[in-house]
Amino acid sequence: MIRRSLACMLTLGLVACATQPSSPPSPSQATVAPHKPGSGQNKGPAEAAPEAAAATAPPVDLTPVPFETARANFIRDTAAAHRLDPAYITRILDQAQVRQPIIAAMSRPAERVKPWNEYRPIFISQARIDGGRKFLAQHRDELMRVQQRTGVPAEVIVSIIGVETSYGANTGSHRVLDALYTLAFYYPRSGDPAKLEREVRRELFFRDELAKLFTLARDEKLDITALKGSYAGAMGMGQFMPSSYLDFAVDGNGDGRRDLFNSYDDVFSSIANYFVKKGGWVRGGQVAVPATLDAGREAFNPTEWTPTWSLADLAQRGYHPSAPVQAGATATPITLEGSTGTQYWLGFQNYYAITRYNISKMYAMAVFQLSQAIAGEELPPA
Repeated sequence: MIRRSLACMLTLGLVACATQPSSPPSPSQATVAPHKPGSGQNKGPAEAAPEAAAATAPPVDLTPVPFETARANFIRDTAAAHRLDPAYITRILDQAQVRQPIIAAMSRPAERVKPWNEYRPIFISQARIDGGRKFLAQHRDELMRVQQRTGVPAEVIVSIIGVETSYGANTGSHRVLDALYTLAFYYPRSGDPAKLEREVRRELFFRDELAKLFTLARDEKLDITALKGSYAGAMGMGQFMPSSYLDFAVDGNGDGRRDLFNSYDDVFSSIANYFVKKGGWVRGGQVAVPATLDAGREAFNPTEWTPTWSLADLAQRGYHPSAPVQAGATATPITLEGSTGTQYWLGFQNYYAITRYNISKMYAMAVFQLSQAIAGEELPPA
């Protein structure tokens, strides 16, 4: 979460990815290359063209800045903005290491965008379904308390953790300080002038996350040099970037701390809070239903994913839900390339909420369908 996490590369994430930068990858929130779930590597949008709204970001200065100058400016600005001692920031940064494997990972060419019938098996397998059911059974009491309080179903929370970190089994092995330091000051450049603006924005995004890591460590009494996470800096079972941790993490057990590494109460509450506060999760609302498209009609693929179209609007475009829909619901159309042909769906507000964790329509559908399978429902063909 993933945030704003790494619109997040595919996701861990996320990711994150529970955090996505303003100009796209989050829970979160990088590149667009799909990855194996539970890899501890938060990634970004799974689709080739994320929401067009990201293109409205303000201008950014593309003038190169020497490392020494950028580092000094970072120390000065972070100290002022976050009320920290510049000497302390300097001392911590002196311990940070530039990691070439992280630069290499961020430099990898994007893979082709997988169609849904290839994408879904990466996230949904019988082992992952069984693992989710076991995890839910083990933590049912805590999950049901969060579900009752927030309206976010337990199986959806479990599904996020399953997709992001294989139910906490792989939360990342990179030191977060090193990951963010590397990407904040050495974000890889392709040499392509057409990509320069995005690369500069990505570097500035990670620089801001590095600054917020200092605040997070102070506020939550964390050892900033010991935190481990993904190569993009996402942390914990839900893969929150520092900004998402600060904005959406919740003290679920009332011990005075927000611990997304060891406290299941805090993890479950924080993921649910992200959906509610960031995504506008609707208690009792539907996520998505299959639909049909009238013969001869062209699929409608809006670049803005907010579910603003009424069923009457969609019917005029040839879309009809194949399952009962709650009265007054608005939706966004979803097109997936399945194993037996094109699939059409209608996604509601809660589907949109999942896309805020990782800006990817297929990610959201995978999380939704995994949650259904964990709950014991039969899945449609991929």
